[in-house]
Amino acid sequence: MSQVVQDPDIKEAIEARVFISQNILATLDQCFNLIDEHPVRLSGHLYEGFAADFRRELAEIQNPTVRHLLILARASQLIHLRIAEYKALLAAADLTGHYGVGVLLESCLADKLAFVERARRLIQNIAHTRMVETIAARSAA
Repeated sequence: MSQVVQDPDIKEAIEARVFISQNILATLDQCFNLIDEHPVRLSGHLYEGFAADFRRELAEIQNPTVRHLLILARASQLIHLRIAEYKALLAAADLTGHYGVGVLLESCLADKLAFVERARRLIQNIAHTRMVETIAARSAA
């Protein structure tokens, strides 16, 4: 997503998300170490389909404001999928008595929730700015 973003605020938020994701991967590696298991490679079909739909939708939209809103909305949707996964993993960690894993997963979940809140605020700021511009343009006319 960061390659198609032109708004500097959105680009910065997505790049920060990538940085945090690297820390999350290290945290997840530690979870696997604690339970003495190895990660399983998943097919990724859900995310491949999501990416293809995203590219198609983005190509159809010409308005820069609407494009920015779409990027933030889709990023938020992806994060919500991850949030659901973390909640299920937390329940599994609690059921199996791996409380240290639960602590690590809670920190990953917190990072995802923080991004969702930031994306919500960015969407709200974009909509507010656009509304103010529209009102000003109508008043000037």
